[in-house]
Amino acid sequence: MSRSPLIPALALLMLAGCDRAAEAPAQPVAGDAAAAPATDTVDRRFAGTAIPALQLADPAGKVLDLGAQDGPVLLNLWATWCAPCVAEMPQLDALAGALEGEVRVITVSQDIRGGEVVVPFFAKGGYTRLEPWLDPDTQLSAQFTPEGVLPLTILFDASGKEVLRVAGAYDWGAPEAEALIRDALKAS
Repeated sequence: MSRSPLIPALALLMLAGCDRAAEAPAQPVAGDAAAAPATDTVDRRFAGTAIPALQLADPAGKVLDLGAQDGPVLLNLWATWCAPCVAEMPQLDALAGALEGEVRVITVSQDIRGGEVVVPFFAKGGYTRLEPWLDPDTQLSAQFTPEGVLPLTILFDASGKEVLRVAGAYDWGAPEAEALIRDALKAS
């Protein structure tokens, strides 16, 4: 008796799940396409939302009080399993250097395995301006992107209020990205 070629294909589909919040729908609900922003576009619908008062830790146990930042913050939610996130990391590292003293770039891993996967990722990438903040319980994803879109980058002004966000990949290495951030902060 021969096996159907469909069975291996179905098995692959079953294995190809995504790492997202359990409550989020697997696919957009019909009619919701207009409500969700397209990826890689600047979205200002949530302007004025406060930066969350969450505490994050790095693999060594150093704590960051996200709500106690004393200047503008570019917050990036990412994961090692997310290809667009991985592509953005060197760009964000360079952007952090270009914006040093103006905007703090904070990258927060949403990997449930935390430092186990983030530490080697940072070591391999050689990031000199980014710190490996961890959110293995995905509290930030649950708050800001229940649909599970990563990367998600949010700009907060000096008063801790959201100015803009980008859901999905963005070319943070382009000169326009630096200008976008500076212009948005001037206008806020």
